[in-house]
Amino acid sequence: MEPEMVAFLKRVGKSLTIAFCWLAITATAAIKGDNAFIGDHVNIGNILFYLWLIISIVILIIIFRKIWFAKA
Repeated sequence: MEPEMVAFLKRVGKSLTIAFCWLAITATAAIKGDNAFIGDHVNIGNILFYLWLIISIVILIIIFRKIWFAKA
């Protein structure tokens, strides 16, 4: 297989692995911890979850940019 194709497939694999791990962590924290659902009032768990969500999405975008736009 060509080296460019191998490098491309490695980037795809890394991106999918990171995205699925992030999704599993976020979904577990949201549903299992009951933090994504706001009941009668907002509690500290909701605030921490949504803060984690925003910060982790920014970090995820930075990681993806480094993977896909890094100069080899």
